[in-house]
Amino acid sequence: MTAFEPFEAFGDLDEISERLDSPDPSVRRLAVIDLVETSSGEAIPLLVRAASDPDADVRLQTARALGEFDGFDVAKVLVGALTDSETVVAQAAADSLAELREPAASAVLLPLVTHSSAFVRAAIFRALKALQVGESLGPAIVALGDRDAAVRVQAVGVIGYLKQTETLPSLIHATRDENADVRLAAINALSFARNEAAAQAAADALSDGEWQVRAVAAEAIGRVGQISLATALTQSLGDDYWQVRQKVLQSLGKLRARPAVASIIPFLDDPLPSLRKDAAAALGDIADPKARDALAGRAQDEDPDVRKTVIWALGQIEARN
Repeated sequence: MTAFEPFEAFGDLDEISERLDSPDPSVRRLAVIDLVETSSGEAIPLLVRAASDPDADVRLQTARALGEFDGFDVAKVLVGALTDSETVVAQAAADSLAELREPAASAVLLPLVTHSSAFVRAAIFRALKALQVGESLGPAIVALGDRDAAVRVQAVGVIGYLKQTETLPSLIHATRDENADVRLAAINALSFARNEAAAQAAADALSDGEWQVRAVAAEAIGRVGQISLATALTQSLGDDYWQVRQKVLQSLGKLRARPAVASIIPFLDDPLPSLRKDAAAALGDIADPKARDALAGRAQDEDPDVRKTVIWALGQIEARN
């Protein structure tokens, strides 16, 4: 078979269509796989047919297969599969919906943002996030008040992807949501807004009760780029979780926060090689000559990645001073 003969090994569409009518579910499932291999848009009507197969394994394979295609008709079938009696089929449909990229598919999705099922609502907003259509913004903001946390998480994703400055108050409010996953998603979403209000919301989250949220907050401050918050960030170098301390080190480097140099230097002796490496990288980004001696003392670190980063950092200090 060559690249120009796509049906030679898998059978043409008429032959595959016949196999979809086989009494054997395994034959029908393999026919669905072959439909994907054709890479032909003409396979979509056959997949639509397979989506209502009485066998759950065939429906599951079909839901997965539809993720390789796009458009209004695909969205319509996948939306129907979200309420399949088999949870695994419904989840596969949700995953495939998230692969859609054709904006026209939003016409199928938007009417379902208030569906009675929280699973469906979350899946719809997850799919709308990738489509990035302006019409989804209003429903997403309303959904920040949804009673289900999974829906609120996906609604935050829609808002974050659209990157509209006027949505900042809604995102900032979501950083105080009762659910940690929502707070985490909201802080992540704020990263597009390089202003003080967004950075301050991230800084406030450095004291969140969940370490995962604190880690994302530390990272977000570095992305937002507000050097005014370097002091708050530096204080989090004392966090109980190394994952948070790591994100703090990385963000202090991105901010080139010279006042933090004295607080970063001790991490060159941290028991964790990853923290020693990130401390050296941060000091290289900042390039303050005051760190030269401390870095030189780590030039023979037992970890090769740390040694390489130390050498790079020393080079940065020499080049920029």
